[in-house]
Amino acid sequence: MSFIVTLLTSLIAIIIYLNTSKIPSEKSRLAVRSLAILIGSIAVLNSISKLFVIVPPGNVGVVNLFGHVSENTLSPGVHLLNPFTKVLNFSTRLKDVKENVDATSQEGLSLNLDVSLQYKLDPQKAATVYKTIGTNETELVISRFRSTVRAITANYPASSVYSTKRQEIAQKIDQQLTQEMPALGFIVEETLLRNVKMPNTLQAAIQEKLKAEQQNQQMKFVLEKERQEAERKRIEAQGIADYQKIISAGLTNQVLQLRAIEATEKLAQSNNSKIVVVGSQKGGVPILIQP
Repeated sequence: MSFIVTLLTSLIAIIIYLNTSKIPSEKSRLAVRSLAILIGSIAVLNSISKLFVIVPPGNVGVVNLFGHVSENTLSPGVHLLNPFTKVLNFSTRLKDVKENVDATSQEGLSLNLDVSLQYKLDPQKAATVYKTIGTNETELVISRFRSTVRAITANYPASSVYSTKRQEIAQKIDQQLTQEMPALGFIVEETLLRNVKMPNTLQAAIQEKLKAEQQNQQMKFVLEKERQEAERKRIEAQGIADYQKIISAGLTNQVLQLRAIEATEKLAQSNNSKIVVVGSQKGGVPILIQP
C-alpha cells in the first residue's frame, strides 16, 4: 500500500512540474518547480527502496504476497522483491525457556521442578511455522514442554526424582521433545533439570533414607575389605606353613653337617684372629673362640 502511495505522489509531483509553465510569475514558477522536484525525488527514492528487503543476521524472512506464503525463506542479507510483498522476519537464534513446573511422582506426591528448554527455529520450516502457529510460538512450545515434563516425571518415585534419576529424567525429556518438536518446525538443543523441590517433611525423609543407604554401602565396603584381608592372611599363613614343611623335609643330618663345614671354611678364611674348634660329636658345629 505504501508503494502505491509513494508512486502516486511521484506522479503528482511530475504533473505539477509540467504545469508550472502556466504560472505567470517567474519566481513563483521556480519555487513550485523546486518543490515538485524535491517531493518527486523523495517519492521515487522511497518507491525504489520498496523493491529491496533487508533480512537482519540471525533471522530468516517469510514472504507473504496477497495472502500467499512462499515456502522459500529469505536468508540474511539484501533481496530484490515484488514491492507488494510483505516480509516477516523470524529469529533463528537459540532460545532458552525457563519454567517452574508442578508435577507428581509415581506415588502421587507433589513435586516442583525447575527446568529449562533450549531450542531454535528450523530455518527451512519458517513458512510452515508462520502458517500453522504464527509469529509467536512461545505459548505452544511451553505448553508442550510442560506436558512432557509432567508425563515423564510421573513414571519415577519421588526419591529417584530428587536424587539418583535426575540426569536420566532430563535425558528422557530431551529425547521426547527431540522427537516431537521437529514436526512443529523447531530444533531442540538441550533440556536441563536444574532443581527439584518438595515438601520439607518428604525431603527430610528422603535425605534420611539416602543417608541410611550410604551407611549401608559403607558397611558393606568395610566388611568386604575385612574379608579380603582375612583371606590374604589365611593364604599367607598357608604359604608359610607350606614353606616350613618343605624346608623341614629337606633338613637331613647330612645337610646340616654340610652347612656346618661351609660355615667353618668361611670362618677359617677370615682375616680376624680366632680359634676354630670343630665339634667331634656327630652333628657338632664349630665353636669360635676370640683370643
